[in-house]
Amino acid sequence: MMHKSLWLLSAGAVALVGAMPLAHAQDAAPQAAVDTESVDIIVTATRRASPLSDVPIAVSAVGQQAMQNSGANDIRALNQLAPSLLVSSTGTEANGSARIRGIGTVGDNPGLESSVAVFIDGVYRSRTGAGLNDLGEIERVEVLRGPQGTLFGRNASAGLINIVSKAPEFTLGGMAEATYGNYDYWRLAGRITGPIAKGIALSLDGVWSKRDGFYDLVDTSGNKVGDTNDRDRYFLRGQALIEPSDALSIRLIGDYTNRDESCCGAAYVETRERRPATGGGYSTAPFNRIGAILAGQGSIFPADPYDRELTITEGRDYVSKLKDWGVSGEINYDLGGAKLTSITAYRDYKSRDYGDYDYSGADLLYRDPNTYRQFKTFTQELRAQGSAFNEALDWLVGGYYANEKLTLEDNIRFGADYGRFAACRLMAGAGVNSNFTAAQLAACGSGLATSALIGGTQANLNAGLTAALINAGLPAGVAAAQAGAISTGLGNGLRALAAIPEGTGDVASIYRQKSENWALFTHNIIHITKRLDLTLGLRYTHESKKFSSDFNNNNATCAALQASSLPTLATNASLGSAAALAGGILTLGCLGNGSTTLNALDLNDKISDGEFSGTAVLSWKPIDEMLVYGSYSKGYKAGGFNLDRFQLGSTGLNTVPAVYAPRTNADVTSLRFAAEKVDAFEIGFKYTQPKWSANIAAFRQEFKNFQLNTFNGTSFVVQNINGCDSALSAARTCDSGDVGPGLISQGVELELTASPVRHFRLTGGLTYARAKFAKRLVGSGDGSVPLDPALFLLPGSINSNAPQLVTTASMAWTPDIGSNGLSALFYIDGRMMSDYNTGSDLFPEKAQDGFAVFNARVGLRGKDQRWAVEFWGQNIFNQDYTQVAFSSPLQSSSPATSTTGQFAQGAPMANQLISAYLAEPRTYGITLRGRF
Repeated sequence: MMHKSLWLLSAGAVALVGAMPLAHAQDAAPQAAVDTESVDIIVTATRRASPLSDVPIAVSAVGQQAMQNSGANDIRALNQLAPSLLVSSTGTEANGSARIRGIGTVGDNPGLESSVAVFIDGVYRSRTGAGLNDLGEIERVEVLRGPQGTLFGRNASAGLINIVSKAPEFTLGGMAEATYGNYDYWRLAGRITGPIAKGIALSLDGVWSKRDGFYDLVDTSGNKVGDTNDRDRYFLRGQALIEPSDALSIRLIGDYTNRDESCCGAAYVETRERRPATGGGYSTAPFNRIGAILAGQGSIFPADPYDRELTITEGRDYVSKLKDWGVSGEINYDLGGAKLTSITAYRDYKSRDYGDYDYSGADLLYRDPNTYRQFKTFTQELRAQGSAFNEALDWLVGGYYANEKLTLEDNIRFGADYGRFAACRLMAGAGVNSNFTAAQLAACGSGLATSALIGGTQANLNAGLTAALINAGLPAGVAAAQAGAISTGLGNGLRALAAIPEGTGDVASIYRQKSENWALFTHNIIHITKRLDLTLGLRYTHESKKFSSDFNNNNATCAALQASSLPTLATNASLGSAAALAGGILTLGCLGNGSTTLNALDLNDKISDGEFSGTAVLSWKPIDEMLVYGSYSKGYKAGGFNLDRFQLGSTGLNTVPAVYAPRTNADVTSLRFAAEKVDAFEIGFKYTQPKWSANIAAFRQEFKNFQLNTFNGTSFVVQNINGCDSALSAARTCDSGDVGPGLISQGVELELTASPVRHFRLTGGLTYARAKFAKRLVGSGDGSVPLDPALFLLPGSINSNAPQLVTTASMAWTPDIGSNGLSALFYIDGRMMSDYNTGSDLFPEKAQDGFAVFNARVGLRGKDQRWAVEFWGQNIFNQDYTQVAFSSPLQSSSPATSTTGQFAQGAPMANQLISAYLAEPRTYGITLRGRF
């Protein structure tokens, strides 16, 4: 809402006057990180150790002390410290999402790589979820904004998160930490490091944490029967630093993460059935027909989702298990005139996330325990860099290779209530009024009246069709015979649908993707004068992906329905509501193309693509304390495959829905999506004084073929979003020559930091980013595919999870207590965001009002921080807000009656139930820490 945006702007301005983001020192001594009088820090974002004020790119750096003060254990907590960054998790933490400047890749589809790349100790992590693990002891985190590719091995179209852990030290030292908090939260962490021989140092650090769930699971009587969204994980990392000479350094790292948790539950946030009102707005129906069916099957709809009480099917608890391990070696060798760097890594990431999939007390859908996703990734990066022409040129050349094998077994099955729910949903109708009362629908869902209501529906269809055919001029006898055949076919279809056995679905449906990526890149800084630099970077990336799948599905009901008269009835528009009913039976009986006919398929496909990208930056230092720069960057993210059988055969050009007929091997190309490309422009200003600094950047990023992944209540739809310069045709397409950027993010960023007196630091930032879709959109790069109907609200709108205004601020004060080395810690940080929509389809029901979240910490620390006692709180004002809202699976009368946004298109009502992954509530506790 506008008033909240104005409030946030005012609050941000007040905070910024006090001096506000994002650069936190990385000094070795923890005390220095807060007490240092200098506000300029050293970063390696350009693969060269440089003061932040000398780096002509938009980068934020967060040091170990700032992370510790904010209570950040993974990259999600960086939201409090980096205003241009937003990290969230949804149905599984195995595939979280990150956005920079309002741009990122959303959803739980493992076939999509993130627009925001994550690197940990120089090693690319192929999915953002890797950063949601505990990070252990870190040195700093750098957030690079805008396209990346000429400095890091892997390219990224929107930005990059670079995490640097603490290296082994040649002085014996260690740390131990114990934390206890509400929700019975325990966290133990430790690190030990030191030399074992001349030139060899080792370190070992680890973290164990356990916590009760943030949601209570309750039965139909309201009694607690368990909890979910808990925490039970541990992390270990061992390192060796070998320095046989001043010229050679070898760093070896091995790490292992294990999670065995219950995640992730979602709460209903919208359960009303709404009707358009005269003059605008809407009224509320006496009951939601979908909710009435679910109530008959054991679902409960709490009045307040933030009571955090969920009801799910007994025996379908959410399970999240993960094992993530890897080894890497970084070699740096100084040849005198050049420095060689090699980073070699292998990683194995496997997560198993299964359980209830409809997020209700009804047993509709579930993922079975054999469901998993696994990434086996080998990467090799090689760089050489140095100076030439009397240091007039700083040059860097490099190469990168990655080989990844992705295996996904995704077994979605029907629960015991699915068939009745589907049949009752169809019989209830999608008109302004339900065909049945709430009591009848509950009895239908429970099974008490299912058969009788099917019989009554068939009789009504028969009578209505007979009258219509007679009115059309058919003899009464012929009309009765035809109407009888049609109504009998529909009645039998409803009976078959209602009788789908529990457990029907995927027995073992496996998707495999083999990806091979290689690239050559260079990044060169030409010192035109002592104060004027020209940076030129170029990259060529070649990516190939091979896809295959093997299905084992036991849904024989679908095969029978597709072989019946229903496809003919569904495509006969003259039958009106009878045709719609036939289509509904096929759609729900063959949900996601689930059928025994899949088992005969042998899907194989391959894509290969090569692309140049690069950057050019002109930077000028009129005085030592000031840097002004302007840049252009071209970014690229490879295409791939939508690993979801639900979209098999759906091309966006179908005249008949794909689900009406068995799929063939030729449909495999429908799973492709194209590479994402961006042209980015930026101007920036950096000014640094000993006790304060300011960074300002203005940017514009134009995305073509933006890879949008959205859940439409049934399946994940992946489309390449593009804009059209001319008006759309009647088919909602345009000529290829008229295709332009589909999404443009533009705005300004301000970061301030100050240490006006010893022991006191203020940081803050403000980001105004307007990530807006073009007014006319299509779903392909050549304009031939129309925008998916589920995305009808996108044209001219702001992207999801892209608040236009974000401010962050933090304050740390560490005054001395007496003269014996004791000190105190007083710390608070806050993030304030304007309104935004959390659903990638932008349904108004998924909107989130602006809000603010604050963390705080107070403590007492010994000399040189050898020990510390700290009391902390996160989300201290217990702000309720949604991470991501989504359409509850299958829980609407039809795709055309899902949202109030469809009222302008003539929808008679909207009754899609909306669920949401809620953000964490207030947590608080105590931490004891010791170092030597």
